This record gives sequence, C-alpha cells and structure tokens, in this order.
Amino acid sequence: MSVDVAHQLAVFKRGVNELLVDTELAAKLARGAPLRIKEGFDPTRPDLHLGHTVQFNKLRQLQDLGHHIIFLIGDFTGLIGDPTGRNLTRPALSAEEIAANARTYTDQVFLILDRDKTEVAFNSRWLSALGADGMIRLAAKYTVARMLERDDFAKRYAGGQPIAIHEFLYPLAQGYDSVALKADVEVGGTDQKFNLLVGRELQRHYGQEPQCVLTLPLLEGLDGVNKMSKSLDNYVGITERAGEMFGKLMSISDTLMWRYFELLSFRPIDEIARLKRACDDGRNPRDAKVMLAQEIVTRFHSKAAAESALTEFEARFRHGAMPEDMPEVALQSNGAGLPIAQLAKQAGIVDSTSEALRLIAQRGLKADGAVVMDKALVVPAGRTIVVQAGKRKFARVTVS
Repeated sequence: MSVDVAHQLAVFKRGVNELLVDTELAAKLARGAPLRIKEGFDPTRPDLHLGHTVQFNKLRQLQDLGHHIIFLIGDFTGLIGDPTGRNLTRPALSAEEIAANARTYTDQVFLILDRDKTEVAFNSRWLSALGADGMIRLAAKYTVARMLERDDFAKRYAGGQPIAIHEFLYPLAQGYDSVALKADVEVGGTDQKFNLLVGRELQRHYGQEPQCVLTLPLLEGLDGVNKMSKSLDNYVGITERAGEMFGKLMSISDTLMWRYFELLSFRPIDEIARLKRACDDGRNPRDAKVMLAQEIVTRFHSKAAAESALTEFEARFRHGAMPEDMPEVALQSNGAGLPIAQLAKQAGIVDSTSEALRLIAQRGLKADGAVVMDKALVVPAGRTIVVQAGKRKFARVTVS
C-alpha cells in the first residue's frame, strides 16, 4: 500500500467529529501496512437509512485507501442491549430477532462496501467462548467509578433511575471486541465515544497497542433538527424506491444540503468546496441538490434509476410551473404533526383554515405536487413538504 500520510489523514478526518489520537494514527500509517479498521453494529432494527450509512461511507473511503475493513455484527452484544443514550434499561431482543436483522444488515451494507474486500465477523464467536469465568476476569479490569463517568449512566444514577448490572457489561464486551480483532482503528458515532475508549483501555490491559478512535456525527433527518430516525419519520431508507428517495433528498433545505454532501457524498472535498462557492456566487443551489440526489440514488439503485427519478421529479414540479425559489417556513407541532389546513394557514399561503378547507374541496391545495384530497391529512413532525395554494402561492414547510 502506498503511503502518503498527509493525504490519508485528510481522508480519515473528512466529516469526522473527533480523531483520537492524531499522532498515534500518523505513526500507524507511516508503517505502510494496511490497518485493521473495525466498526460494530448491533442488528436491533431490520432496515437501514441514510443516517446509518454515514459510518459505512467512512469505512468505504478507508477501504479505498487499501485498509482492511472489519464489519462486525454484534449478535452477542445485541442480546445485552446497548444502553447508550437510554434513560431506561433497553429491552433485550431474542436470538431469532438478532439473526433476522443481521441478515438484513449484511445484505444492505454491501451496497456501499466492497464485499470481496470486507471481513464480516460476529462477536458471539469470542464473547460466548469467554464463559462465566472469562466474563468475571474481564469485568475485573474496569471499575464502577469509571463506568459512572459515562454520561447516560451518571444521569440515571443521579436521577434514581435503575441501572441493571448487565448494562455495565456492554461497553466491556464492545471493548473486548477490539482485543479479539486486534483493531488498529475503531469507527463509531459520537454517542459511542465512551465505548470506543473502553476498547483502548482494554487493549492496553491485554498488551496490545491501543486503537485510534474516529467518532462521526449523527446525521440530521429531513427536518434538519433531529437526528435521522424512522420513529420521527424524517428518514430516507436505503431500500426505498428511487423516486421516493430522490424526492425526499430534494426536499431538504439548502443549508442542510451541504451537511449531506460532507457526510454522504463520495465527491472529493475540493470539488464540494468549489460547488459551494459557485452557489454562494449565484449558481442555483437546486443544481447542486440534484447532483447530490442523483449520486445517492445511483449508489443504492442505478444510474438509469437516478435519471428516471429526476425526470419524474421534474414532471411533477418544474413542468407544473413550481418556482425555483419559494419561502422556507419552519413550524412547530406538539409531536403529533400538523393538520394540512392549519399548516397552510401558518405557512402564510392562505388567510384561514376555512379557506384551506375550501381549497381542498375545490382540489386547489397541493402537497408535494399532489392534490390534497383528504381534509384530515396530517403532516407528521420531521417531514418537509412543498405546499401550494392555487397557482401562485408556494411554501416549503418543515414541521418540527
């Protein structure tokens, strides 16, 4: 593997929230051998969205540099349940649920990673083999005081919320994965920092050189506020049909678009910077958004599907005389979303909810180019839509 440490460090750092520790990683890279780069995923849900792929994208970038990528399925740790960010003990999944979800993950991850160059590992192989005595010896290497330094544990302890003993085993088990795999680098979300640092500590205990840690930000959803989540309905699923995926990506704000470019696009950093400068100098940001949407749809479907999605989108919007620029409005809801008539009034495209209801009866109100037929339609929190009253009044509305 050719070694250009400065170039490789730039790739490692792209879109990264934190790198621990720069000098250690530079020393590892200078040796010239491919690094063993690990990331673990507990298969707790059956399908993936673009928020999950931020970390897959980073693995692919590092894979393209020639490094050895280990995609770790946490079939053992999934049975414990990751307590990260939880204010209550997470219900454990059954072995059958874990196995079914793991099959989905391994199918979907290879839409991004090179199947032939990726090692897939299951942590039940070494964690099950530890047995009770091995788990006790592992638990002896970390103190309760150190565990309570973890933010979510500290808050629950201070608030009188129960913490089950088995939850302390989760970061230890994840850390031991790094020992078993002899990881040089571990990648994870910002919410995983404590667990990743436990891996460094355990490697020292076992006489290994500690891994470097890359933490990646959590991708905001379509609302631009909350992290992408199916429960908030602000997500783009990677198995959604091409037209739906394209339309959702075109609905994001111009500001959020650059965040998506940074974390989801494989375009070179300098190319994205030039594109942003061009938009700042007057180029229509819609052109950049089309490029982003087509790149992502091509990745998960095909180039032909991306072209078809663009044609479909333009038929619905541009050919319908939808303006390129329109007011962007953010509306608050109580979490249950906003009724369409109330949304239209608050967005300023009608004077009253009764006018909106009258337009619906006359088929004169549209949402995302489609005529609103249902007066009871509710736009859920986390969704961005283009709402249109008559022929001339438009607004792009985000419900949060």
